[in-house]
Amino acid sequence: MLRFLAIAAIVLSAGYASTTVQAASGKFFDPATKQWVSYGTARHGKSPIKRQMVNYYGPHSPGTIVVNTSERRLYHVYPGGKAMKYGVGVGREGFQWSGTHRISRKAEWPGWTPPAVMRERERRKGRILPAYMEGGPNNPLGARALYIGSTIYRIHGSNEPWTIGSAVSSGCIRLANEDVIHLYENVRVGSKVVVVR
Repeated sequence: MLRFLAIAAIVLSAGYASTTVQAASGKFFDPATKQWVSYGTARHGKSPIKRQMVNYYGPHSPGTIVVNTSERRLYHVYPGGKAMKYGVGVGREGFQWSGTHRISRKAEWPGWTPPAVMRERERRKGRILPAYMEGGPNNPLGARALYIGSTIYRIHGSNEPWTIGSAVSSGCIRLANEDVIHLYENVRVGSKVVVVR
């Protein structure tokens, strides 16, 4: 463990602070806050969902984010016929959607303003949502958010990583915090987002 921390210190001091360094101890380094953050295990069935570089044969150009909601995977298309594949949580029954948009904004540890329709829906279930919640480890949007056009939807992190691989959200696309940080660092405002069902 000491060897790992020494290597991490060398990497960070060498000017690679934008790189997410993952520890075997169940934490990852957040370059925005320069702190180690705990994360849980994202699971689909019994196997953890891990991001991986895969071959990509689809029609979309490099830089495009493709979300396949039925597969519960997000693909960030790279040059050379490759894509980074991530496990995601998607909209539950009645909250699925599809379409093509652009990333309109990015935020680190974003605050959360639940839409009025969501607050009313949850109120009818006896759950009171705040009008606004400051960003942080307990915020449902997690470590990063990529805002999708003028929609109410986002690609964001999660403080419930065990839900990755499930249909659980109100339409937003969830990633484990360490994955949304990785995606965030490699995506620009204006990038195309294609959501398919």
